Amino acid sequence: MDKQTQTEVEAAAFRRLLSHLDNNKDVQNIDLMVLADFCRNCLAKWYMAEANERGEEMDYEQAREVVYKMPYSQWKAEHQLPATQQQLDALEARQQGKQA
Repeated sequence: MDKQTQTEVEAAAFRRLLSHLDNNKDVQNIDLMVLADFCRNCLAKWYMAEANERGEEMDYEQAREVVYKMPYSQWKAEHQLPATQQQLDALEARQQGKQA
């Protein structure tokens, strides 16, 4: 695979991931953090960092809007549920396991 095709494939896969996350709004960020150690906010931070590294001016909220396909405050109000104690405990256990 040549470099241009690889870049196009990677970009398409990223767009597909964002679409998949958008189609599965019931999957909460905390669940993603527990299972995969990243969430939509992590994707936004990585996106912003890569844009800035390439000389593009982008802040965190702009990057979040790319990932969430709407302002984060709107997504949070419409789709984010309060974390349960079980989710918080699982996240803490995950974080403790990384420190060991």
